[in-house]
Amino acid sequence: MNLENPMPRRRPQLATVLTLGLALASSAALAQQKSAADGIAEYRAMLADGNPAELFIAKGESLWTEPRGPKKASLSQCDLGLGAGVVKGAWAQLPRWFADTGRVQDLESRLLSCMETLQGFNAAEIARTPFGKGEQASVEALAAYVSSESSGMKINLPQRHPEEKRLYALGQRAFYFRGGPMDFACATCHGEAGKRIRLQDLPDLRSNPGDGVGFAAWPAYRLSSGELWTMQRRLNDCFRQQRFPYPGFGSEITVALGVYMGVNANGAAAAAPSLKR
Repeated sequence: MNLENPMPRRRPQLATVLTLGLALASSAALAQQKSAADGIAEYRAMLADGNPAELFIAKGESLWTEPRGPKKASLSQCDLGLGAGVVKGAWAQLPRWFADTGRVQDLESRLLSCMETLQGFNAAEIARTPFGKGEQASVEALAAYVSSESSGMKINLPQRHPEEKRLYALGQRAFYFRGGPMDFACATCHGEAGKRIRLQDLPDLRSNPGDGVGFAAWPAYRLSSGELWTMQRRLNDCFRQQRFPYPGFGSEITVALGVYMGVNANGAAAAAPSLKR
């Protein structure tokens, strides 16, 4: 008869059960995380063929050629960086330096300059107009059209002019600047790989974010609001979530952030206008 304490023989079994339990729990959590990401990807794929942004593209294409404004002129001579009237591939190289305005401009601020000089619109007045209203809605449609003409092309922001380099450095500083009542920075959400909020993957914008995830995806149609958002609007909402004052439309700090994110995205395939939650 074995009079030894049977407990030592059970401990290895108990340890095995505990180890197996932890492994299963970890696998379940990983599977849940993966299924959530896969579910979002499948949802986007189902809607991709009928992206409502196509309506904005059509409107923007019409606005590009339509004589409008006090001067009754079209935007067919607007220089987006590749020459007067050249739209194909222009968005993939914005923001960039423009000699005629003496500053680095992103797509939206450049469109305002063309609308003012060619068509006679008041750019400052449009900049003060709420998103989705009046001529701001025209800017959004034009941005959808212009960005669609770079679809699939590689992002290739220039860094030749001293001002382009200065704005990259400024954008980098702004990206990491923490402040406001929440002590947030852009990097709080987008300065680390593998982060997520409300089941939404957050791209790491410190480096190339991949096709259609970060910089390369905006403008985008927001399913949650039923609106098309340009990069200016996206950044405006980011400042709101940081509890910072809204930046001015086309202000240097927003363009600088665009330069920083865009240069980091060089080589990624342009996917705008994309579909977002």
